[in-house]
Amino acid sequence: MNHPGLSVLIPVYNRDVTPLVRRLLVQAATWGEPVEIHCLDDGSAPEYRLRNRMLTTIAGVEYEELGYNVGRSAVRNRLAAKARYEWLLLLDNDSLLPDGHFLTRYAAARDLAPVLSGGTAYEGSAPPDASLRLRWLYGRSREARSAAVRQRAPHGQLTLNNLLIQADLFRRFGLDESLTRYGHEDTKFGWLLRQHGVNVVHVDNPVLHDGLEPATVFLAKTHDAVRNLVQLYKAEGLGAETKLLQAALRLQRWGLSEAVCTVFRLREAHVRSNLLSQNPSLRQLDALKLYWLLEELTQPFQYQLKAPTFLKESRRPA
Repeated sequence: MNHPGLSVLIPVYNRDVTPLVRRLLVQAATWGEPVEIHCLDDGSAPEYRLRNRMLTTIAGVEYEELGYNVGRSAVRNRLAAKARYEWLLLLDNDSLLPDGHFLTRYAAARDLAPVLSGGTAYEGSAPPDASLRLRWLYGRSREARSAAVRQRAPHGQLTLNNLLIQADLFRRFGLDESLTRYGHEDTKFGWLLRQHGVNVVHVDNPVLHDGLEPATVFLAKTHDAVRNLVQLYKAEGLGAETKLLQAALRLQRWGLSEAVCTVFRLREAHVRSNLLSQNPSLRQLDALKLYWLLEELTQPFQYQLKAPTFLKESRRPA
């Protein structure tokens, strides 16, 4: 049984999270009930582990390290299994709090629904480093949306970063640990909540994204996300309502997918050059994602659903 209070869950990977943890501790009293912070390192480089180990000396903070990288879904499931309190606040390790009232706003809104999504914000000006422009532009244009806009499709706009959720509800479903690559573990979680009629309310309480990646890294992660989307579609029929998959399936029905891929291969070098430039185009990114998706749809498929860690452990005989 969960005790009243808040468990903040932060998966750690190659990031010094001590500034984020300290800011959360300053605001902890505004929640009105006990607050604990769990940080679980998912196979970071030694220098980051060394920096974060000082968290073990701070009251109210639990810091542990995994021996190897288990992936974005599995590490969050492990964190949820450790939590003691009624509410879970999921934060990415590259988040910054916007001000001193972040937890106050969540405390005031928690009676609205069992799931609250606060959103993400980005700096208003483009980064001077050209290699970071694509990630910044994508975040500003596609991710930094007001609560009113996100509420139009509440389950489809749910993200695991900056998500406040009742602990029992999260553990009821868990995250799909077969999605070992980057991307769409939150998409599937949102689909599950919608399927079971769980209310999701979006609020304007964004965290600031402080982890802009170089375009090459972002493109690799985006490619992984496309693979995960295809995996979910082939295995469970999920994702057919996404714009990207709808476009790909239309091209397949019209018999045009092979021709589109052939034409795109001739332009791929030009598209990548644009995306790595200081003036990247999101339309070019969308075209590249569609090409990746069409190719993935033709690949042989093998899939084995992995239950969340805490669900497997709960099924063991006493």
